[in-house]
Amino acid sequence: MLTVSALHVRYGPIQAVRGVEFFVRSGEIVALIGSNGAGKSSILRAISGLVDSTGTIRLDNTEIHSLPPHRRVFAGIAHAPEGRQVFAPLSVEDNIRLGALRRGREKIAHTLEMAYGLFPILAERRNQPAGILSGGEQQMLALVRALAADPRLLMLDEPSMGISPVLVEQIFSVIRQLRDRGLAILLVEQNAWGALKISDRAYVLETGIITHHGESAEFINNPKVRSAYLGQ
Repeated sequence: MLTVSALHVRYGPIQAVRGVEFFVRSGEIVALIGSNGAGKSSILRAISGLVDSTGTIRLDNTEIHSLPPHRRVFAGIAHAPEGRQVFAPLSVEDNIRLGALRRGREKIAHTLEMAYGLFPILAERRNQPAGILSGGEQQMLALVRALAADPRLLMLDEPSMGISPVLVEQIFSVIRQLRDRGLAILLVEQNAWGALKISDRAYVLETGIITHHGESAEFINNPKVRSAYLGQ
């Protein structure tokens, strides 16, 4: 589904990502794990076209690196960013509607049904401003707003950040359901343990370079990874 080759991201004199290569298949969750500042979010932003980068980015064997961000959305990429970034003054339902703009008005009802089916609490909050939701509810909204675009590749940046363990488990459960429906998911998580438990494969990033990659289950049992990233 997604193939990234020789990806470089630079912010002025700082090179945040250096020659990264990886792939994501349909129907799997791939986790990017690493410490703060390792370059994880920069990779997602490069794939979305939100930062300047060099390299090759392919979606279903079609080169998309030269496309502007909105064309990448139409190609099938959706990005739920770090910090959720909901449209605070707008209602929950209007946030979801904005995510579904590329699908046309005739798909709105189906999109809302999907969103409220995944997170029923959002149905109860549908007319409330998104800015007054709890952090966990805003994360649910950010996730379904991305899904509203009907992507083939869903990119999630720190979906567990700043929310309660109960809501983290609920959101991770939905992510697994989406994987089981055939969606390709690229997951960036500071919660390395949680990311490895729900993902199929993982890449470890250190100072912009991939240093390890493999099956997530193998990482959980790897003493070096456990010591460096899982605190065990």
